[in-house]
Amino acid sequence: MRAVLSETGIFVGGGGEGYATAQDFLLKAGNRHGLIAGATGTGKTVTLQVLAEGFSAAGVPVFMADVKGDLAGIAAAGSETAKLHEPFVKRAATIGYDLSYRAYPVTFWDMFGTQGHPVRTTVSEMGPLLLARLLELSEAQEGALNIAFHLADAEGLALLDLADLRAMLVHVGERADEVKLRYGNISSESVGAIQRQLLILENQGATAFFGEPALALSDMMTVAPDGRGRINILAADKLMASPRLYATFLLWLLSELFEELPEVGDPDRPKFVFFFDEAHLLFDDAPKALVDKVEQVARLIRSKGVGIYFITQNPADVPEEILGQLGNRVQHALRAFTAKDQKDLKRAAENYRPNPRFDTETAIKEVGTGEALTSFLDAKGVPGVVERTLVRPPQSRLGPITAEERRAVMASSPFGTKYDTPVDRQSAFELLTAKAEKAASEAAAAEAAPATAGPATLEFNRARRYEPYKPSAAEPERPKPARASSAASRSDSIAEVFGKSLARQLGSKAGQQIVRGVLGSLFKAR
Repeated sequence: MRAVLSETGIFVGGGGEGYATAQDFLLKAGNRHGLIAGATGTGKTVTLQVLAEGFSAAGVPVFMADVKGDLAGIAAAGSETAKLHEPFVKRAATIGYDLSYRAYPVTFWDMFGTQGHPVRTTVSEMGPLLLARLLELSEAQEGALNIAFHLADAEGLALLDLADLRAMLVHVGERADEVKLRYGNISSESVGAIQRQLLILENQGATAFFGEPALALSDMMTVAPDGRGRINILAADKLMASPRLYATFLLWLLSELFEELPEVGDPDRPKFVFFFDEAHLLFDDAPKALVDKVEQVARLIRSKGVGIYFITQNPADVPEEILGQLGNRVQHALRAFTAKDQKDLKRAAENYRPNPRFDTETAIKEVGTGEALTSFLDAKGVPGVVERTLVRPPQSRLGPITAEERRAVMASSPFGTKYDTPVDRQSAFELLTAKAEKAASEAAAAEAAPATAGPATLEFNRARRYEPYKPSAAEPERPKPARASSAASRSDSIAEVFGKSLARQLGSKAGQQIVRGVLGSLFKAR
C-alpha cells in the first residue's frame, strides 16, 4: 500500500485498467511551477489539497489563497462520518493507497484581520517601481512618485501607510518650484493623478494592507515542531472583490521572496510553494505591466527554490508567456459547449506529451470527478507522457471549518501576539502635519503681534510715515518743532545733500561694497 510520501516524491494517484499504475510528483521538480485546471466541480480543490499535504509532509512550507473558503479544512482531520468517506475508501483501495486521516499545521492570514492574522507591508517596502506599475502611472507620474520617495528618504520621513504617501505627495507638490531645480519638474496634474489612483486602492481596502507591523516572510517559511511544513492560508473570499489589491499583494509577496532569498540552484526539494486558486482573477483585466512582472518573477524565482502553481478553470486563463513555464500539470475535465470552448480544449490537449493508449483531447472531456490527466517532470526535467489518473483522497477535511475551529487554530498560532495589534509610530504624515501646524501658528502669531505694539511701531510696520503722527489718548502730545524758514530749508545745496547721503552709505556694508567698486575702478584706471 502506498503512503503520502515515497522515496521518489508525493504520491498523487494511480488506478486500474486504463489508468496510470502510480503517479508520483518529484520533489526535485517542485520549483518548476505547475498548473491545475478544470471546470467547476471536477476535483481541482482535492488535487490542490493533496499536493499541499504532500509538500507539508516533506517539510516544505506552503502558501495558498483560499478564494471560496473551502481550503480551511486542511487544518482539521478528515472523518469516517464525512459524506465522501465511502467513495474515498473505494478509491483508495483501487489505487492501492493506505487511507488515514490527520490534520496539518496551518496559519490563517487575512488582509482585513478578521479570519486570520493581519497581513501588512509598508509603502517603503512596496517601493515606487511596483506601486507605479500597479497604479498604471504614466512616465511623468512615475517620475513624480520617485521624487516623493527620494525626498522622503533624504529628509528622514518614513513612508509606512497610505496617509504618509498622500501627505508626502502634497508636500512635494507645494515645494515644486524648489524641488524642480534638483530633481526635475513636478506638475500638480501628475500629483493629482497619483492621488486619484491611490483613492482607488483605498476604496478596495488597501488602507489595512499598508502599515505596521509588516509581515516578515520568514514567519511564513516555518515548520511545525514535528517537522512538517506550515501551510499558510490567506482568506481571500472578500479580497476577490478587490482585484487590484489582490494582485498587489501577490506580486509584492513574490517580489519580496525573490529579493530576500538566496540562490539555491537545483535543490532536492523546494524551499517554499505557492498555490494561487482562481488564477483567472489575477489576470482578468490586468495591465500588461503587471502580467510582465508576474512572468519575470515566475521565470527567475525558480532559482530561489520557490514553486508557483496556478489553479484555474481553463488553461487559456493563464497568459501564454507564463503558461509555457508550467512543467507540472494536472488537467481535470473541460466542457466544450461553444466554438471557443472547443478551441480552448484542443489547445489544452496540444500542451501534453501524447500517450499512444488514448486520445488526449477526448480524455479531457471524459474524465470524471476526482480523475485527471497528469503530466509531471521527470528527474531530467522532461515532461512525462500524459496519463489518466485517479487522484488519491486527502487526509485532511474536505471543505470549510467552523468559526470556533478557526478561532482555536488562530489562538494556538505563534504569530498572534506579533501581528494582531497594529502599530502607528511617528512617520511622514505626523511629521509633516506637525510642521504645517507650527508654520500656521507662527503666521498667526506674526499677524497678532502688531496689535500689541506701540503706536510708533505700528506706524513703522505699516510703512505709513507719510501720514502725520497722532498720539493716543494715554500718551501726552509731543511738542511740535519750530518751523524753519524757507530760506533755511533751502540752505543745503544739492552737493551737500549728496555728500550727506554718501556719508551715510559709507557707514553701511552696502555702502562699503559700492565704494569698493567705485574706487577699484578708479585705481584700475590709474
